[in-house]
Amino acid sequence: MDYTLDARFDQERKGWVVTISGEVDIFNSADMKKSLTELINEKNTDMILDCKSLDYIDSTALGALVGVLKNVRSYGGVMYMRNVKPSLSKLFRITNLDKVFVMEGDDVE
Repeated sequence: MDYTLDARFDQERKGWVVTISGEVDIFNSADMKKSLTELINEKNTDMILDCKSLDYIDSTALGALVGVLKNVRSYGGVMYMRNVKPSLSKLFRITNLDKVFVMEGDDVE
């Protein structure tokens, strides 16, 4: 399975809202990182990743997200992970990335 990104700029929150769906892994994580980086380079703001339809992410994809986070922070922005499923939320906790990203949504403990 592949992934899809749907991005829009939220004027009210002054940030990118990106819905990510499917699976992100070693085969497509570089493409995801490139797409997210292009958004941040277009408008240097916060980024909100809505993960309600994200089914799977591997360590390569986590690394790609950390790379995007560094870019977001270089502009003084914050990266939010919203609606992360419990199984993926556990992965963020195990890797301590729940302390690096701002976790939002019903599934966050």
